Amino acid sequence: MIHFDKVSKIYPDNSVALEDVSFSVEPKEFVSIVGHSGAGKTTLLKMFLAEEKPTKGKIFFESTDISTLKKGQINDFRRKVGVVFQDFRLLPDRNVYENIAFAMEAAGREDEEIEADVPHVLELVDLSKKIWNFPHELSGGEKQRVSIARAIVNQPDVVIADEPTGNLDPLNTYDIVQILKKINDLGTTVILTTHNKGVIDSLKKRVLTMENGRIIRDDKEGKYVI
Repeated sequence: MIHFDKVSKIYPDNSVALEDVSFSVEPKEFVSIVGHSGAGKTTLLKMFLAEEKPTKGKIFFESTDISTLKKGQINDFRRKVGVVFQDFRLLPDRNVYENIAFAMEAAGREDEEIEADVPHVLELVDLSKKIWNFPHELSGGEKQRVSIARAIVNQPDVVIADEPTGNLDPLNTYDIVQILKKINDLGTTVILTTHNKGVIDSLKKRVLTMENGRIIRDDKEGKYVI
C-alpha cells in the first residue's frame, strides 16, 4: 500500500533529514514511528503527504509514485489520507458540526451526505453530545476527538496521527489511543508518531525506530526502546 524505496532528503544547507529509508506499510496495518526530535519523523510524514519531494528514492502509494504527482493530482491523493495534528487545528469560529462539515465540503460532498455522516462520525469518537459546541467550550481531549472525526469523515484509506496525544493528560491519551485502535479495527491504515513510551508499549503493534534520518529498528510487536 505504502512503500518508501531508498528515500533520502538533503536540504540546500547539506543537512541530511532522511538517509536511504526503505519500508512498506500494508493495508489495515497500524504502524508507530518513534525517535528523538530531529530523527526524521516529521520529514518522513511530509514526504508521504507530498509536502516535500525526496532528493533520492521513490515513495509509492499503491502503484503511484507520489513525488511525480502534479498539483491537482496531489489534492486527489490527499483526500485518501486523514491527518490528526498535536495542536488540533480546529476553526475557532465554527462549532463541532461545522468543523467536520468543512472537511466534507472541501472534498465536494453533498449536503445530504454531510447531514448524515457528521453525527455518525461523532458517535464513533463518543462526542455526539458536543455537536453544537465551539472549540473554546471543549477540553483538550474533546478537541482531539473532533480532530480525529474530521480526519476520518471522508473515509480515507490512511490516517496519519502526528503526536496526537502530545498535549493531553494520561486519561485523555488512553482514550485517544483507543479511538485510533478502533479506526484501525474498522479497516483504516493508521500511522502514528509519538514520544509517549506508554502508548507504544500498550499498543503491541509494529514500531519503526528512527535515528539520524535512518530506520534503525523495525519490530513487528515493538516497544519504545530508545
